[in-house]
Amino acid sequence: QVQLVESGGGLVQAGGSLRLSCAGSRGTSLDYYAVGWFRQAPGKEREGVSCIGGSNGRTYYADSVKGRFTISRDNTKNTVSLQIDSLKTEDTAVYYCAAPSGSTYFYCPGLSSDGFNYWGQGTQVTVSS
Repeated sequence: QVQLVESGGGLVQAGGSLRLSCAGSRGTSLDYYAVGWFRQAPGKEREGVSCIGGSNGRTYYADSVKGRFTISRDNTKNTVSLQIDSLKTEDTAVYYCAAPSGSTYFYCPGLSSDGFNYWGQGTQVTVSS
C-alpha cells in the first residue's frame, strides 16, 4: 500500500512562494513511482497541476501553472516537491499529491485524477491579497 503525506502548505501573501513536499510514509518508496500534484479550491473540481515520472523524471504541467510551478524529486529524501512562485489568490486550494498503481505506475498518466489511485490527505494553501 502506497502512503503519501503532504506538507508545506500555509498562508502566504500574493507574490510570495511556497514549497510543498510529498513524502512516502510507512515504508513507501517513491523512487520509481510517478507522482502528481493536484489542487481543489472550494466549490471547484479537483485540478491536476503537475506530474513527474518515476522512470524518466519527465515533468508535466497544466497550462495554468506553467512558468510558476516547478516539480522535482529527491530520491535520497524519498520526496517529491512542488515549488510555487509568484503566488496568486487563485492558487488558494487544498493541494494533494497522488501516485498511480498498476503495471505502469512509473509513468505519468496525464493530469486527470482518474489515473491516480493513491492519495495523500492534502495540505492547505491560502494566498492573501
